[in-house]
Amino acid sequence: MHPLIRTTGPDSAHPRERRLTHRPWARRRALVAGVAVAMVAGMFGFGLAWSAEAATVGAGSYADTLPAGRSLPTGCGSISTNPRQWVTANAPAGAVPTNDWWSSILYKKTDCSYGEPLHAHPISYDTSGAGLGFSYTTTPAISGTATGVGEFHYPYVQDIQVGVAGLNSPDVKVDGWSDWTVTPYWSGGGRTMKATIGHGLPFGYFQITGGDARITAAGAPSVWSNSGATIGFTVNGHDYVAYAPTGATWAVSGTTISSSLAGKGFFSVAVLPAGGDRAALANTYGQYAHAHVTGTRVSYSYNPASSTLSTTYAFTTTARQGGATGTVMALYPHQWNHLTGSTPLAQTYVSARGQMKIVTGTQFTTSMKYTGVLPEVPAVGDGAGADLATVTGLLNAELGNPMDNRGDDTYWTGKGLGRAARIAEIADQLNLTSVRDAALGAIRTRLNDWFTASPGKTSRVFYLDPTWGTLIGYPASYGSDQELNDHHFHYGYYIAAAATLAKYDPNWAKTSQYGGMVDLLIRDANNYDRGDTRFPYLRDFDIYAGHDWASGHGAFGAGNNQESSSEGMNFANALIQWGQATGNTAVRDAGVYIYTTQAAAIQEYWFDVRDQNFPAAFGHSTVGMVWGDGGAYATWFSAEPEMIQGINMLPITGGHFYLGDNPAYVTTNYNELTRNNGGPPTVWRDILWEFLALGNGDAALANFRANSGLTSEEGESKAHTFHWIRNLAALGTVDTSVTANHPLAKVFSKNGARTYVASNITGAAITVTFSNGTTLNVPAGKTVTSGAHTWSGGNAGGGVDPSPQPTPTVTPTPTVTPTVGPFAATRYPQAGGGLPGAAGAAGTVTLAAANGNHDGTPVNAQVFTATGLTAAHNGGTTAFDLAVDAGTTVANGVQARVSYDLTGDGSWDRVETYRYFATDPVAGWEHYTQAAGLQSSSGTLGNLSGGRVRVEIWNAIGGGTTTLGTGDRSLVRLPFG
Repeated sequence: MHPLIRTTGPDSAHPRERRLTHRPWARRRALVAGVAVAMVAGMFGFGLAWSAEAATVGAGSYADTLPAGRSLPTGCGSISTNPRQWVTANAPAGAVPTNDWWSSILYKKTDCSYGEPLHAHPISYDTSGAGLGFSYTTTPAISGTATGVGEFHYPYVQDIQVGVAGLNSPDVKVDGWSDWTVTPYWSGGGRTMKATIGHGLPFGYFQITGGDARITAAGAPSVWSNSGATIGFTVNGHDYVAYAPTGATWAVSGTTISSSLAGKGFFSVAVLPAGGDRAALANTYGQYAHAHVTGTRVSYSYNPASSTLSTTYAFTTTARQGGATGTVMALYPHQWNHLTGSTPLAQTYVSARGQMKIVTGTQFTTSMKYTGVLPEVPAVGDGAGADLATVTGLLNAELGNPMDNRGDDTYWTGKGLGRAARIAEIADQLNLTSVRDAALGAIRTRLNDWFTASPGKTSRVFYLDPTWGTLIGYPASYGSDQELNDHHFHYGYYIAAAATLAKYDPNWAKTSQYGGMVDLLIRDANNYDRGDTRFPYLRDFDIYAGHDWASGHGAFGAGNNQESSSEGMNFANALIQWGQATGNTAVRDAGVYIYTTQAAAIQEYWFDVRDQNFPAAFGHSTVGMVWGDGGAYATWFSAEPEMIQGINMLPITGGHFYLGDNPAYVTTNYNELTRNNGGPPTVWRDILWEFLALGNGDAALANFRANSGLTSEEGESKAHTFHWIRNLAALGTVDTSVTANHPLAKVFSKNGARTYVASNITGAAITVTFSNGTTLNVPAGKTVTSGAHTWSGGNAGGGVDPSPQPTPTVTPTPTVTPTVGPFAATRYPQAGGGLPGAAGAAGTVTLAAANGNHDGTPVNAQVFTATGLTAAHNGGTTAFDLAVDAGTTVANGVQARVSYDLTGDGSWDRVETYRYFATDPVAGWEHYTQAAGLQSSSGTLGNLSGGRVRVEIWNAIGGGTTTLGTGDRSLVRLPFG
């Protein structure tokens, strides 16, 4: 899931709208209290010294008492609870998983009794007091348009409910879990039921007491086979089979199918794929019907010599009857596209992720190529001449504030750290040591502050909560505290910046210094160590689905969700970089596993590069968000195409070359953006052109040179944008056909000529061998290229002394002002009332408090006007994106009215009043857009001929003022030209 909305303007309005339950789908985690301190210190290799409020980890520390005024995770309503109240005594000890496909039955977010639908695939489930509902939806529900916001979902539509006659459980608890299964538990009315369900399982396995097994269908079932212990039936067009023990029979009465199970208390229910002989398929499945799955476990292995990741998905089964082992397994596309040693059945399942193929047995294995990451793109194009002068000027301009601080919470601190790390890496390549060391100094100072707890400290501090099994940073942001959202997003920036610092200051990264705190962040977001029960194993990473979930509790009807897959990859890349810098191969290999697996999942489920997974009628080549039951061309915070698509690109780093694995798709994605946007991007242009550079560097460079005065996205700098685009224009596109035996290596190709790149961050020279036999000798602390471009630059680590250097002379970089055409449809409200067609400097104006109800009637409005406009109506409608912030004021509502005088004669031919936007009481920009909907309208639109447009913005309700962003922060898009 993705955050709250914050923005500093059309070119930088950012990814984080608050994931609140105002969405049509509504969304949590834990640890056993009382872990002995001595055990923790002994198990995990670092000493803990406890005070009243802080526990030391090397030179760092975290709070062991909740900082004053800060929030804990909430397990039911708004009350912080111990999540262990929702598990049984059989549940594993240690931290309880969060951010999983089944998390809503643990968090009890909605009614403290049951969860929201659980989208396991191929089956979705729902819990109630009477049992477990099954849904196998094969027809997507599609809404929206092919050029605007749109969604597809395979929504939960109940086919059957499985339970026990007379069961009336007041709630559902969790009896156990494994890597991708969960066992809900019901108890009530003298009956009990356990059900084991999971990703990739067409079976649900049941154990009951106190009554007959009961299957209640949504309508009268069509029985096509009933042979004693096995019954096959169809509901809602879907074929199901129920398997009872030998000696049992099934009886059908109306919509109910029941069995005494011959007194044995176990059975299973499976959904069959369509096609073929269903009776024969029922017999095949029947071989595994009583081999109940009782555990699942992933194991992975990274082989640097062959640059291969091998992953095995193992299923443990317990025979309730007979001696069968193994089960039926349905594989997602990112799995079956890389399957080794197994042959799928002919039939397939429909799912929200595309076609699922079926294999049987106890395990299956995938083999994927790891294609490498770099600390930064090498300076083969801007290392000399005029381009060196340009990037030098841009870097020198960052000396005073390389973090470009925009906020103090965990996410915005992370964005600043990421920005500084990019600057440090580039400056090092170009031997601008003063800039490099200023950036490293800013990183060190900020990390040391966050990594130090002290009595009474409430900000820039981490708190380890043993009840929920989590490390929370305060100030938290976007639900990272109460909902345990986004820890991998936020902490990935910290870890990546720490990896950059570690290369130049290895002493800082030692466990005895601050390395132990970095490791805690890694373990919290995605614990790679199964032996460390303080945190759940791989909290944010869904092992079977192959990607992260951002939402902590998943309590939406559509299941869990995630927007920014690219920020998830930022975390994975950070693990690779940190592990390599510190010599921790366990962390490095965990990073390679998450990175390689998730890259494959992103290509399938966010980008659908094979054009096989999204429903044909969806009409988009990408989604902004993946949901448990589908996907959406949307974000939590904006309807702008630039942000919908850009949120899965940022931050652009040397770990994001996977975005260019398919250069043709880069063009497809970018073309959709310009089509949906009605022209080239006007916001987040730096991010989008950096993405375009992975497919067409020359075009991206031309865009930047013509528009270098753009406002940078909050985590970007002009220095990095220029460096990335200029060098990719020289290098060409990613060449995935050649890999290396070193994790920090990459190959590029342009016009058939390859460039080989490797980075050595150790203190000894290495030789890197590529899969086509090419070798590259890399001196200590250097990044080196060979082939089409030969270059060696930077110190790239090796223990460089990052002490402050004299400030060099700043060379101003010329600014190119973009050309404005005769008519600009996109208009930018300016302080003073202007509404020009070009963005101005970022600024603000104040909307007066309403102090009453002015819904629909402007009172004390800020008014912006454009005159002398001539253009043809394009048949579209008004669009706008207004950056507003009510601070901590409660219950303000901002409203907008747009009026058109088509001929400039003084009369308004068309007046549109939009519903007011209820702002939140949290400081930070929010987006008020036309998506709020029209409250009223009058007149019709036509062509403009010397006409004028007026935009009025005011507080319709509320007792406090609201800030409106101007200059380049807000825009209005007119439906002309």
